[in-house]
Amino acid sequence: MDMAMAARLGPLGLPHAALLGSSAAASTRALPLAPSRAPRLPYPLPHFPTCRRPSSSSSAAAYAARPRPRRGSPRLLAVRAMASGNPYAAELAAAKKAVTLAARLCQAVQQDIVHSGIQSKADKSPVTVADYGSQILVSLVLKMEVSSGPFSLVAEEEGILSAIDDGKSKGGPTGRHWVLDPIDGTKGFVRGDQYAIALALLDEGKVVLGVLACPNLPLSSISNPNGSSSGGQVGALFSATIGCGAEVESLDGSPPQKISVCSIDNPVNASFFESYESAHSMHDLTGSIAEKLGVLAPPVRIDSQAKYGALARGDGAIYLRFPHKGYKEKIWDHAAGSIVVTEAGGIVTDAAGNDLDFSKGRFLDLDTGIIATNKQLMPSLLKAVQDAIKEKNQAASLL
Repeated sequence: MDMAMAARLGPLGLPHAALLGSSAAASTRALPLAPSRAPRLPYPLPHFPTCRRPSSSSSAAAYAARPRPRRGSPRLLAVRAMASGNPYAAELAAAKKAVTLAARLCQAVQQDIVHSGIQSKADKSPVTVADYGSQILVSLVLKMEVSSGPFSLVAEEEGILSAIDDGKSKGGPTGRHWVLDPIDGTKGFVRGDQYAIALALLDEGKVVLGVLACPNLPLSSISNPNGSSSGGQVGALFSATIGCGAEVESLDGSPPQKISVCSIDNPVNASFFESYESAHSMHDLTGSIAEKLGVLAPPVRIDSQAKYGALARGDGAIYLRFPHKGYKEKIWDHAAGSIVVTEAGGIVTDAAGNDLDFSKGRFLDLDTGIIATNKQLMPSLLKAVQDAIKEKNQAASLL
């Protein structure tokens, strides 16, 4: 880490801007970043109830001053769940709070990266600060807010958990496990483009809750393939709880709005999302699939699980992900995004049409790739996928 970067970092290696909770103001290639805002403290945060909009009269000050029983107590969890009609109400509120704080830290670090001109991961120190800092913040908030017993966290940066002496987990089919990617889309983060803080909850092997903080994604829908939007506000927070649907709100805490996948039933009118980096997905295969479907629009390439969020609110109709041979999909790369899409009325499967199974530990055991779309397009999409894969395998066998 050079001296200029070090000067911008506060105690424990955290940026001074992050300690004040200020937002990033860098520009991206495809999608605009959030405008500069006056510095502000990260606490207190507003309460986020689920399955209903927060009262406009509530305030952060009132929330901070309210009497509270011991955090994480079973009685408190039961009362919150009963009041909201959602058995995971307390967990959802804590998850939103955790990823919002982590997003503020990441925004500050990304701003430092962009200003310092770092365009690769050669100097990993700023990325490490954001990765580890994000995970520490999420872990601490979850433990303080909802953990009443053993705390289990399956996360990409598991090495840092020794520093907080808790939570390291490999997941599995029993019990509850939080699943976290502290910065999903690291290359996009370094470039100043899209990334997400992705947090999900597994309960007995099933994803029951997911939250995606996308600091650089426009709050309103992306209106065309080059990534511009119909509105100026940037920073979207997607959330979903099993049986309660999916919502989006601003990272600043605007009232949540229900979202749903698009209703397009003709592939000619569809557009599709895929990974920005060709190393993360076989663009030749996805191109072949789109051609077989008759899709006319060019692909919309975005880093991270922000693609799941954009799909869930109807910005596009299809998401295709086909990693290169030998790559094993990790559960933290899809858990939060997949439930946001399915609760918005979409379908997420592997290339054979099987549901994603998050109960096998840290990796997904799946067929070839991951696809997501609405119910109307899924039959034709599956056929196009399987035909394109068959052709690709036949061509490879002739070499």
